[in-house]
Order: sequence, then structure tokens, then C-alpha cells
Amino acid sequence: MSAYQNEIKAVAALKEKMGSSWSAINPEYVARMRVQNRFKTGLEVAQYTADIMRKDMAEYDADSSVYTQSLGCWHGFIGQQKLISIKKHLKTTNKRYLYLSGWMVAALRSDFGPLPDQSMHEKTSVAALIEELYTFLRQADARELDLLFTALDAAREAGDQAKAADIQNQIDNYETHVVPIIADIDAGFGNAEATYLLAKKMIEAGACCIQIENQVSDEKQCGHQDGKVTVPHADFLAKINAVRYAFLELGIDNGVIVARTDSLGAGLTKQIAVTAEPGDLGDLYNSFLDCDEISDAELGNGDVVIKRDGKLLRPKRLPSNLFQFRKGTGEDRCVLDCITSLQNGADMLWIETEKPHVGQIAGMVNRIKEVVPDAKLVYNNSPSFNWTLNFRQQVFDAWTEAGKDVSAYDRANLMSVDYDESELAAEADERIRTFQRDGSAHAGIFHHLITLPTYHTAALSTDNLAKGYFAEQGMLAYVKGVQRQELRQGIACVKHQNMAGSDIGDNHKEYFAGEAALKASGKDNTMNQFG
Repeated sequence: MSAYQNEIKAVAALKEKMGSSWSAINPEYVARMRVQNRFKTGLEVAQYTADIMRKDMAEYDADSSVYTQSLGCWHGFIGQQKLISIKKHLKTTNKRYLYLSGWMVAALRSDFGPLPDQSMHEKTSVAALIEELYTFLRQADARELDLLFTALDAAREAGDQAKAADIQNQIDNYETHVVPIIADIDAGFGNAEATYLLAKKMIEAGACCIQIENQVSDEKQCGHQDGKVTVPHADFLAKINAVRYAFLELGIDNGVIVARTDSLGAGLTKQIAVTAEPGDLGDLYNSFLDCDEISDAELGNGDVVIKRDGKLLRPKRLPSNLFQFRKGTGEDRCVLDCITSLQNGADMLWIETEKPHVGQIAGMVNRIKEVVPDAKLVYNNSPSFNWTLNFRQQVFDAWTEAGKDVSAYDRANLMSVDYDESELAAEADERIRTFQRDGSAHAGIFHHLITLPTYHTAALSTDNLAKGYFAEQGMLAYVKGVQRQELRQGIACVKHQNMAGSDIGDNHKEYFAGEAALKASGKDNTMNQFG
């Protein structure tokens, strides 16, 4: 017997027990409402999605072709529509997640207005967006199931038993829109205690996976901006521990932590690490500092010095009071960061790179795997990269190395539209198309995400509408460019009243009031124009 039928049976028994005062209660209606509200709390969501992520991680370890993907979403509606689209076109949400970008929270969700991604948005705004996303995903479940219930009633009324059985099967085997969210906690917004408190809020909202980075909280910069400041490993590991304790306190024992390092591009540190003996973790961190060897006589007022191998070394300190690392040490620091994080509680890695290059990523990941064989990466397929130019240059360089004639191309100007139909551009586009597959096969990338896609799509679609609507096209700009496309492509949102829950509300009114219900979906409802 299906869960749906079990719910009907259970409520029927309860109704009988309660006697005539419950005569108006329909057990099947109750069962429908229960099925539509599968997840009662954010913690239920977090546990359900953590189980999914752990299963997916194990499957990736066995077969690197089964990687996972997500798009960054800045509003519950955007996340909802993404999952509706996935179910419509691909029939399953398997291996498809949501990403919650701190960058988009700063730019689009802050009470201060648009902000740069520099740890300035409100601490609780990410947790609030997680809750909002899951509210919209749960509503998508309720809406879709409501359509099935309505169709079931119609099939029954028509006496079509075969159709009714088919719809019942769809209800019994329904796949939820609720999927894992990888949520960006930035650098923790403060000390380890603040990180723990914030992580709890995010998990209680439904997050099963939290991404945290090894930058100074109050001076954190976007991964593709300059001026990034790392912290010694001990500081970062305390925050990883804080996130783990938050998961464990709330009973999500298999919660996932992604440890991000920006060391490839981060050339600064605020602190000199504590070291007790040569070769320990603090000593390794300090070994990358850019230093001048000095004598006792050269010590100046307030100088900070390091003693190594009997020598006095003075780290170069900037007017900002930050210390800088030696140029060219980024990859080594990145590898050390990753190994250390995985050996101390992190489940996966995030390496922020300056360009999307499978070979570069693989070079670091292979070094990490020598120590941690099952190391897995979450990778940012970032809109901050100029993908067209990067990949055309990669092809240009590969052709040059292979001795192929590239005289028809100007490497510095490969973005030009003049090259769009060229052989080089075609090969570059093919490499872009297979980048995720290749990265997962050769560079240990378990999860591919695009941080800011819906930021850009919102801007592009709004521009396309505005330029016509406020000019000569007028209303045709909307009808031709939006509504007609919604109809042609089967976009459910064309029935915006239904998407917002009007039909669910009507059915509830019928549950509550029977024939006396005042419903919105009568014959004069304008939504009926859309079929």
C-alpha cells in the first residue's frame, strides 16, 4: 500500500474514533495535504538532502562521469523555476542542486542595498534565503501534486479507471523539487563562535552543505578580486570544527563541509602563524612569507622577525600592516591548504582559480590525491571568467605547441566577432561544452556550479523586454518576446495565478466549506485563456 493510501487509512481510523463531530473531515483530503507538506522543518530538509549528497559523493568516487551540477539562485522564485524546468525537461532532479552565493546575497539581498562581496552584508541574510528557497521548492511540490489530485478526481468522475490508476502511480512515486543546497558562509563573519551560530541558522533553515573559505572575515574579498587575505591554518580549522559541531548538535551527522582556499590568488596574510617546532603547520605557513635576511644590527623599531635555520628573517610588511607571500607560491600554498583541510574535518574542497583550465586544476588536485586519494572538488564555473576568450586562447596555445599554423589569428583579439565562425572558435566552444565532463574525469571535480547565472539572466531578459516595450514595439515586445514564448515552450508560469497557488487555495476552500466555497478558478478566470 502506498504512503498516500496509508495516510487515508490512518485518518479514516482517527475520524471514526473522534465520532460525529468530525463528520465534515474527508480522510483523502487530509492525506493530500500531508503528502503536499512532506517536509515539516528545515532540519528534515537538511537530513534528507545530506543523505542525497553523501550518496552522490559515493557514486562519484566509483564513477567520475556521474558528477553533480548547480546554478546560483538569489530568490526563492528563481530556485523554484529552475527545479520546475529541470523536472520538465530532464524528468529528474538527480545530481542537480542549488547553490547559494554570498556574492549574490551581497549584491541583491542586503538591506543596505547592492554591496560588493566584501563580507559586508547581514550575517543572517544567507540563512533567510535558504529558508526562502525551500519554501518555494515545497510550494512547487504542493502545486504539482495539486494538479495531480485534480486530474485524479477528473479521471474518477469520468470513470476512466486506467487513467486514474496511472495518476495514482504518479502520486505514489512523486519526486520532490527539494534538492541539496550548497550554501556560502563566506569566511564565517567573525570568530569561530560566530561561525558556529551562523552555521546553526543555516542548517535549521535546511542547509546540508556549508562552504567556508580561509580568508580574514572582515577583509574578505570576492574570489576574483585582488586584495585577498588568508589566515593561518589553525584559525581556519577552528571554523571548520565550529561548523561540524553545529551539524552534530542539530543531529545532521552526515552534514557536508566544503573548505575553500583562495591561496592561488591570495598574496597576503594578516598574521604570522604560531609555530612550536620546525616543520609544523605554522612553520610551513610562515615558510611562504616574503622575507629579508637581516642581522641584529639591522633590526628596526617594532620589527617582526622569524628565526629559521639560525637566520633572522624579517617578513615584508605593507603599510596596511599585512604581510605578503613570495610570488609564485600560490599553488604550493593551495595544495597545503587543501590537504590540511581534508585531514582536519572538511569533506570537499573548493579551489578558486584565475581561469577555467582543466590542466591547471588537475595539476593541483593530483598532488592533493597523492595524500588524500578520494579528494573531491566543488568548482566555480564563474561568470567572472571570460570563457570565450580563455578557451580560444587555450586552443591557440595548443595549436601553436602542436605546430599548427595560427597566422590567421591575433591571440590578443580572439574575442572579436570576426572569429565567431572560425575553426578555432568551434574547437574552443566544444572544449567549453565538455569542460564539466573533462574536469570531473581528470581534475576530481564532483560538483560544478555557476555562481551568478541568474543575476546575469535577469539583467539580460529585462534588457531585451525594456528596449522594445519602451520603444516602437510597445506591447508586442512583451507578447512576442515573453508570453508567446512561454506558451510555445510550455512554461508553467504563463498561468501565474496557478503558480502562485490560486488553485491550491481553491481546493482548500472546497475542503473547508464544500459547495459553499467561493473559488477564484471559475469560467471567467483569465487564466483559462491559456489552456
